[in-house]
Amino acid sequence: MFYAGAAWLLVQIATQVFPFFDIPNSTVRIVVIAVLLCFPFAMLFSWFYEWTPQGIKRETEIVATESITRQTGKKLDKAIIAVLTLVVFVLLLNQFLLHRVVSEPAGVADGALKSIAVLPLSNASGDKDQQYFSDGLSEDLINALSQSSALKVIARGSSFRFRDSQEDAKTIGSKLGVTHLLEGSVRRFGEQVRISAELVDIADGHALWSQHFDRPYADLFKLEDDITAAVVAALSARLTARAPAADLSERPPGGSLQAYNAYQQGKFYLQRFTKEDTPKAISWLEQAIQLDPQYAIAYNELAYGWFSSALNYLDGTKAAEAMTNGRAALDRALQLRPDLAAAHAQRANLLAIEDFDWSGTEAEARRAVELAPNNSAALRSLGIVLGATGRFDQSVQNLLLARDADPLETTTYLWLHGFQLARGHDAEAEQTVRKGMELQPSNGLLRYYLALQQFLEGDRTGAQATAEQTPPGNWRDLLLTLGSQAGDDRAAADAALKKLIEKEAGFSAFQIAEIYALRQQPDAVFQWLERARENHDPGLQFLLGDRAFEAYRTDPRFAVFCKSVNLPPPTGQKI
Repeated sequence: MFYAGAAWLLVQIATQVFPFFDIPNSTVRIVVIAVLLCFPFAMLFSWFYEWTPQGIKRETEIVATESITRQTGKKLDKAIIAVLTLVVFVLLLNQFLLHRVVSEPAGVADGALKSIAVLPLSNASGDKDQQYFSDGLSEDLINALSQSSALKVIARGSSFRFRDSQEDAKTIGSKLGVTHLLEGSVRRFGEQVRISAELVDIADGHALWSQHFDRPYADLFKLEDDITAAVVAALSARLTARAPAADLSERPPGGSLQAYNAYQQGKFYLQRFTKEDTPKAISWLEQAIQLDPQYAIAYNELAYGWFSSALNYLDGTKAAEAMTNGRAALDRALQLRPDLAAAHAQRANLLAIEDFDWSGTEAEARRAVELAPNNSAALRSLGIVLGATGRFDQSVQNLLLARDADPLETTTYLWLHGFQLARGHDAEAEQTVRKGMELQPSNGLLRYYLALQQFLEGDRTGAQATAEQTPPGNWRDLLLTLGSQAGDDRAAADAALKKLIEKEAGFSAFQIAEIYALRQQPDAVFQWLERARENHDPGLQFLLGDRAFEAYRTDPRFAVFCKSVNLPPPTGQKI
């Protein structure tokens, strides 16, 4: 027993530890052979010899009354227990540490061997008006591959940033945190479609699979299924679970290619996020719905178009009408498809911003995550509502998951920064916001909240520098106003704030309240918080964790205001 345990332990150490020190495999084989050859001799030795205080003696030479077999047996029992303890330890080490290190390539985290990003398929038709078609097909492939629980699929927002990128596969894969890329081109000529696709392993840049498809446009849905199945098959040897059949959820239920084409046109214009393109998007999406009245996801995108118009480009009665239209479209989307995760995530955002219904928001966000556990928008919605209601630890956990699912989407970095600050993790928060700025240098909102953090930490010089380095745009005035509050020229600070109010009162009420908080003017703080409530300012979701208002949490007006937006009352404790 003792020999068997000790021999097994020796072999395990040789096979698991020797490779880390570049000891040749031949040495391991020698150890195994030696253990096997010595076993018969060990057995014979145990039969004919006995350990005694005077050394090793043959059993025939020992008087029975002088034998210490019992004492030796007790010692041997202890030795066996010690060896078995080491055996259990090595087994656990092998299972949870050594096996993982040996079986995975360096730099690849658990689960990374089943990760993929679909880069936007290039438009090879030469017609810029066909760009929406190649983009739509790319996004459909993302959605199809996302149906597999065995695959981590990067969201569109991150993968599409590498359109026409000249970087190599390894660099792109590293930035996206994946080990495989799907890339290719699309060409539509008349009623024919030609697609070239290639699956690349970023470890060495080699193609695992490549294929060309020439099909009639009328067979587009079948074509998408074929490509998805081929990609999953090419990865099947590396997957830990078999992928289910793809379900392209963006297809119109009636199978109309005309409706599908209109839907893709609508999404194409909607994702430009401009005042001019949003009405075009709404028109195309309405056309898609006319062609297929059961097209739930088109209703959901239409709702987003109306909400975007109301919050960003319209005011007064026109904004109210747009919100009404958006609500009706969203309700219809969920009537048609109660399992549409994107619609539940959108309703979560609507209930938070428009209705201050936090319990309803959380229920919708959790439903979206339940339906699409790896969807970044769903995870971000849940993270935001958890943070808005004061559960900062849970908020950060979900926002980190959203970031991992869509690592180049800067909106997540903004919310993550705010709730990391609320937890008191200042260094992590600064690192987060700087990473977001690195990904999108022109993002003024990220720069604003970095400057605000610097101001609150007493780094007024840094806050002014951040403001002055902001590129021209809508956020520059806000940042310069914030930066001016850090200086000694009070007249200039007053003038900058007055100018900002004249220009941005309708869209920056929450930030104006923050600036008044820094100026230590309580009456103005609550005046502008009330304006933010009237405007349904999304910034109110930061309220409970915003350090700018820390000095006002014990003010009775703060609790009253929290109640007016259905948030839990402040504790009065420092955040």
